[in-house]
Amino acid sequence: MGANMARRLKDREFHVTAVYDTNRSTATAIAAELGAAACQDLSQVTAESDVIITVVSDDAAMREIFSGSGDNLLVIARGKLFINCATISPQVHVDVEKIAANAGAQTLEACMASSITQAREGSLYLMCGGTEAAFRKPNRCERTRIDNLLYRQSGGSSESESPGQHGDEHQHRRFGEGLGLGAALGLDLKMLREVFAQTGANSRVLETDGEDMQNREHSCFFSAAHAAKDSGIALELARSLGLDLPLSRATKEQYDRMIAEGLGELDKSGIAELTFKDRHKHSGDRV
Repeated sequence: MGANMARRLKDREFHVTAVYDTNRSTATAIAAELGAAACQDLSQVTAESDVIITVVSDDAAMREIFSGSGDNLLVIARGKLFINCATISPQVHVDVEKIAANAGAQTLEACMASSITQAREGSLYLMCGGTEAAFRKPNRCERTRIDNLLYRQSGGSSESESPGQHGDEHQHRRFGEGLGLGAALGLDLKMLREVFAQTGANSRVLETDGEDMQNREHSCFFSAAHAAKDSGIALELARSLGLDLPLSRATKEQYDRMIAEGLGELDKSGIAELTFKDRHKHSGDRV
């Protein structure tokens, strides 16, 4: 995601000054492509940039890049703006906003409801939370890489994203089960997907992943492991509000099961591998 955001910015003639990745070879490769510095330290990214866009995988990674001992993004951050695009627990975004403010910096939650292709094309849908000043500051920069912005005052974009993101994961589970049942009944799955498209089951997930589920094409755009993590965030939010979400629990259990069976790095469309009779147990025939 981060690499394709950077490519989009370069296409729009913005100067991408620095990149960082925990995988050094990844950082070096994208830096060479963009003509940017491949930073070895997080603090170097901040030193060389006015606006820093972060995309990390989970709460622990987010806390580490902003408050890790020794090297972190806030070492010399006064006047800088951080746009944080990770799907993480809402409280972590709030905590990061506070420690960044103490360092004289601004942060903006910019949780994503799109994927790699949209990042590259500049058509991401971002749900933004933060102060209005922080939201307005990068407006020109942001609009070179996204078509749609949803803004909410401080501490709220990830709360907006969790239900939507988790609804998407429900859809993957539902279509995986529906296609698995159809296959067990001996139905033509292409025909079945066309039927789904004419009913209330129609959705973007059917468009983007239905054929992949049928054909066992699970090249990773958003992994099952990340889907399990996002499901956990939604469940924890529900628990804190005293809500019981049985479908959410079941969805998370399925993605956890994928991880346990060594399928966590497949795209989340790989959930269909658990529901087709002739695929389960995988018998060494993994995609």
